[in-house]
Amino acid sequence: NIPGRPESIGVHTKKLTNKSIDKKSKKKYQLVLNSLLSGCRVLKKSKCKFIVIPCNTAHYWYDDLQKRIKLPIINMPKEVFNHTKKHCKEKSPIGLYNKFFDKKFNLIFPNIKHQKSSVNKAIKLVKMGNVKLANKVIKPAINFLIKKRCKKIILGCTELPIAIFAFKSFKTIKTSKLFLDPNLILASAAMK
Repeated sequence: NIPGRPESIGVHTKKLTNKSIDKKSKKKYQLVLNSLLSGCRVLKKSKCKFIVIPCNTAHYWYDDLQKRIKLPIINMPKEVFNHTKKHCKEKSPIGLYNKFFDKKFNLIFPNIKHQKSSVNKAIKLVKMGNVKLANKVIKPAINFLIKKRCKKIILGCTELPIAIFAFKSFKTIKTSKLFLDPNLILASAAMK
């Protein structure tokens, strides 16, 4: 059971989502890191050849994990970036992510209102099992990004593809012209 991740992001870059660096935030960061390390050690002990972490937010700890675990960890954001480079024109407006995308693409993010009332709420609804309502709730954020002329929208949280594609066929998901599903991209990278 991994502790909450979003509230401890930024502790070592001084860019915490809660805008403060205090002992409590550092402790949360370390708790998450220790929990992820524990899981990675179990996989290493089980003789895995590499590790796949199907959570975008958990990749915030990627560098710290990779330093401590001597097994390759497939980097989900990097795989999504590589996929996007192959399938999108440079400087295209892209919704979400930034570590790899900053210089190559024009990143567009949902505004704070849409992030809270649409994206975060849809994620919570999926976690609660209310996928139908999550599908409805996410639409204002998608429409916002479309109005901003996004050519692709990266569904940068494990729950978002579920909210958007839960009632669609697998073929529809794979052939989407608008959405990039990091889970599918990661699975494809893991099979190489």
